[in-house]
Amino acid sequence: MSVLVHSGRKVDADGIDADFWFLAEGDRIQRTGTGEGWREHLTAETEILDASGLWLTPGFIDIHGHGGAGHSFDDGTESIRAALALHRRHGTTRSVISLVANPVPSLLVGLETVASLADTDPLVLGSHLEGPFLARNHRGAHNPDFLHSPTPEEVSLMIARGRGHLVQITIAPELPGSLEAIDAFVAAGVVVAVGHTDADLALTREAFDRGATLLTHAFNAMAGIRHREPGPVVAAFDDPRVGLELIVDGFHVHPDVVKMAFRIAPDRIVLITDAMAAAGSVDGHYRLGTLNVSVTGGRAMLSGTSTIAGSTLTQDAALRWAVGASGIDPVLAVAALTANPARAIRRDHDLGYLRPGYAADAVLLDADWAVQSVLAAGRPL
Repeated sequence: MSVLVHSGRKVDADGIDADFWFLAEGDRIQRTGTGEGWREHLTAETEILDASGLWLTPGFIDIHGHGGAGHSFDDGTESIRAALALHRRHGTTRSVISLVANPVPSLLVGLETVASLADTDPLVLGSHLEGPFLARNHRGAHNPDFLHSPTPEEVSLMIARGRGHLVQITIAPELPGSLEAIDAFVAAGVVVAVGHTDADLALTREAFDRGATLLTHAFNAMAGIRHREPGPVVAAFDDPRVGLELIVDGFHVHPDVVKMAFRIAPDRIVLITDAMAAAGSVDGHYRLGTLNVSVTGGRAMLSGTSTIAGSTLTQDAALRWAVGASGIDPVLAVAALTANPARAIRRDHDLGYLRPGYAADAVLLDADWAVQSVLAAGRPL
């Protein structure tokens, strides 16, 4: 199958190009250009998408989300598929499936479930364990009964049961055994993120020197920036090896702080959803793992508390928040949804750009950044 998209206003980490086109054959982009050169590549079997008057971006990549459309990623294969369908309609073409803290046997089952999905669906990039190796005093919406320090045996089990599809794990480096766990995960090719942590500047830097390369939802579930105690955010800002996840929904992080983060680390910001089941659904009562969540006005909180419990965000909405409320340049904002997350999980050799040889993932959006159509692995969704 071949698809030709033409006459769009392309924006990605390479910049903005007017009247852009690309030809996809199978699941890969074969040719790109500007102007009328696309006409030379038409055949009777080519499907044509006219992007005139639209923004054309690479497919969005969400490396941290927990569900949507009333379904949680923790609830098995069919729930994962139903939630992903919602996010794919909003431009997310590739997803890492995040699992909240649960008893280790349950997490091992979850890892196997995601691995099986990733074996058959190339749009599923693998799994992210957000727990159980998290600090209790920064647990957020994770059940404290399931949080503990890592052991070598558990680390080995997680790596094995992920079957090569454990993409990412969030760890609080101050827990006993965490630095050794970081060593083991890094050696196995897993991206280690520092998060849900009480680590200070020095310990966070040590974790980065041991091979951690990501900060889980920066500013949330960790100490903020204090003038005498800079904390993990400053450690991440200061290290060019490290990406910083941000939840940009006007609630988790103030728009002016979002602007500051992009100013300091423009090519290392990774816009995530951290979406739970209520994303794309209605206000009401939900579950996140074993905990009750109440959603009011689109804001998810642990029931009866003021603790944020993920978000109801989709990535197209994050793009609108970034460009609108925070005034981020569209090139930087789109890169934070595409090239930057691809780099964070070491997939920027084939994801995140509209270039020949890259995955044929693309999003067409109107002038207000509302999704009009989505192409994933060379097929319209």
